Amino acid sequence: MPHLRPRTGRPRSAAADAAILAATREALVELGWSKLTLGDVATRAGVAKTTLYRRWAGKNELVVDAVAELFDELELPDLGSLAADIEGVVLQFAAILARPEARSGLMAAVAESTRDDALRERIRASIVDRQKRLVLAGRSRAQARGELPPEEDAQEAARTVDLIFDMVAGAVVHRTLVSAEPVDAAWAQSFTRILLLGLAGASAGPHGA
Repeated sequence: MPHLRPRTGRPRSAAADAAILAATREALVELGWSKLTLGDVATRAGVAKTTLYRRWAGKNELVVDAVAELFDELELPDLGSLAADIEGVVLQFAAILARPEARSGLMAAVAESTRDDALRERIRASIVDRQKRLVLAGRSRAQARGELPPEEDAQEAARTVDLIFDMVAGAVVHRTLVSAEPVDAAWAQSFTRILLLGLAGASAGPHGA
């Protein structure tokens, strides 16, 4: 039989992790990035400070994971068409960004990442790359419906996913956090119409009609 290495340390507690991430978001809203400390988060979460350090190397990692958990709530609806599905995701995304903990956490993390390459990479891995699952699922569903053509070139398909994500996320983040304008059903519908017209043109290629 293969030798099994004994587990060391205490197993991670999902309840403790959830309490810590919730406490981090609460502290961000009340204190902001600069004043937030792991000690304060530990007190709010009701855990020892060493518990945080066993899970996260520092504040940067903790804040990104706290924000990423919010965006994990996003789900791709199945509303019968690509347009309706996109509108549904856009409205969900905007609703999350409207929450003080999401707004404070994301803006603070992005601002800090301009001076910290490691933080920027963690944001990309934990938030951006993770949420591209929605684009992949939506595109696959639309292709199965015949709304979008299949893409045989894997590299080109990956570039398309990146572009769609950038367009959707960039527009909604700018609208809600920079312009401070509402993302309502009418805006989501108009945005989706423009996005899909662009996708149709891109699918036709440089020599398309």
